[in-house]
Amino acid sequence: MIMEVAGPTMRKPSFIDLEPPSPPTVKCSRVSSACPVFRRRRNQPAALHLSRQRCHYNSSCSQSMNGCHLEQLWDTAGRGLAAVQTVETRTLPAAITPALALDTLNSAIHDLEANPPASSSSSGIIRMQVTVPNSEAHNLLHIVDPKVPITQQIEAIEWLYAQNHLLPRCFFSGRSHSKDDGTTNLILNGNGNGLHTPAQQNLVSVAGVGSAVLFTHSHPFSYNHWKSIKRFLSPKCPLIRAYGAIRFDARANVSSEWEAFGSFYFIIPQVELDELEGSSMLAVTIAWDNDLSCTFPQAIRSLRTTMSQISSFVGKLRKEVSRTYIVSNNHTPNKATWDRGVSRALNIINTSTSPLLKVVLARSTRVVTMDDIDPINWLASLQVEGKDAYQFCLQPPDAPTFIGNTPEQLFHRKGLGISSEALAGTRARGGSTALDLQIELDLLSRFCVLKHSAQYDILSALHPTPAVCGFPEEEARSLISETEVFDRGMYAGPVGWFGGGESEFAVGIRSALVNKGLDVLIYAGTGIVEGSDPSLEWEELELKTSQFTKLLRLEVPSRPKVPNLRRMV
Repeated sequence: MIMEVAGPTMRKPSFIDLEPPSPPTVKCSRVSSACPVFRRRRNQPAALHLSRQRCHYNSSCSQSMNGCHLEQLWDTAGRGLAAVQTVETRTLPAAITPALALDTLNSAIHDLEANPPASSSSSGIIRMQVTVPNSEAHNLLHIVDPKVPITQQIEAIEWLYAQNHLLPRCFFSGRSHSKDDGTTNLILNGNGNGLHTPAQQNLVSVAGVGSAVLFTHSHPFSYNHWKSIKRFLSPKCPLIRAYGAIRFDARANVSSEWEAFGSFYFIIPQVELDELEGSSMLAVTIAWDNDLSCTFPQAIRSLRTTMSQISSFVGKLRKEVSRTYIVSNNHTPNKATWDRGVSRALNIINTSTSPLLKVVLARSTRVVTMDDIDPINWLASLQVEGKDAYQFCLQPPDAPTFIGNTPEQLFHRKGLGISSEALAGTRARGGSTALDLQIELDLLSRFCVLKHSAQYDILSALHPTPAVCGFPEEEARSLISETEVFDRGMYAGPVGWFGGGESEFAVGIRSALVNKGLDVLIYAGTGIVEGSDPSLEWEELELKTSQFTKLLRLEVPSRPKVPNLRRMV
């Protein structure tokens, strides 16, 4: 059943963080002391989705929770609903195998259903988590007791591969660094109690299926959309996070392959596997809101449906794509059109009256293969290639899979601390010292006002960066719109997660859209500045695209030559 309610127009984005009318009840409890602690790793209307059934309500963002698809109601002052009343993390006793962890969670769901939150809690989000010890510690138990089976470390991407029938799904993995390089893994960090001790375990990557809450809409991502996400998050429960991505340019026309993603697409997974450096953690999240016709019983039923499909058998994944033949390889634009586009951009850059200093032009390459390419298997192969890159995967139901292996961080925010590599990404191709300095001053001026800003304001100020758009931004964006004849979608857009007191986004470059068939779209871009050569820039695109295509077999072999029979007689 779909119900639509007309609502007021959205207010403009503001740097002011609106406080909820009443504070939520927030609790992070420990049922046992076996919980690992996390620290930084070294190395217009909207729809709220709560699984399966759908209802619509008006808001600034599309959200969905277990069992309903809703639109959030906004009051006449433009302020959204208050933060959910209950935000809680429950850590259950550790389990020695994934199957036992699944049993523990199913029992906890049964207990939660029998003893629901107080009737006064009309909205909430609860995460329950079980740790599976690392393989070395577990196998020591096998020596003491042979009845204990030998196990291997569970990788998040292997777990996700085992759940290939469940959608939506997401995957995020941080960059790895050496022990002494002084850097931190910023995409997946945080802990359950804000402490840092030697016993803490680093969070490596997260794989999730189903949506406890899903946020998506066709309208551009706005401040109110972010507020809709924020109401389900709390600094007290940092592992409750919304993972997703935003289009590079929400004003551009949307092509059919990107329709299911909307202008933005974020999910708080129903079931997720958190891969730690020394162990793993299986977790479930349940969310409900009576005011949005998404009740606690609905949420429980939806979670049970998802859990009944979770596989506890996780095999070792071969991190290489099944070899296949490339039948065709078509570029948009082709080489001739690319040369004309770059030449036009250079003419504008070289015009004394034009403020444009740099523009980043991109290419879409449609690769058709003889066999299906599994996106998770392909992503696992990219992990081997990109040790110092973020890996990500995002797939809505009945839609292609967006995967990537990006080296570029957009920003990381924790407390009042902000770090970004937005400037570093602009310097790789050089250009000129004057250009570098001008971009640097522009970005530094943005940071001056961001320290005390909300996560949304940081995201809006930094995206798009000169590394994926150009400089100045508006002139570059306008030229991209005039020149490119394909939809970038979420390529070069922000990809990452929002947390209660922390967030991190990478730049969605080095990425591909894997369709449910025999074809895949691979995206690549390059910066055009004064002195650029169209042919050399084309070679740069070929090099970036080869990161994906080199994992596949080469083109279909040519047919053997037929002997000239006339000469043989």
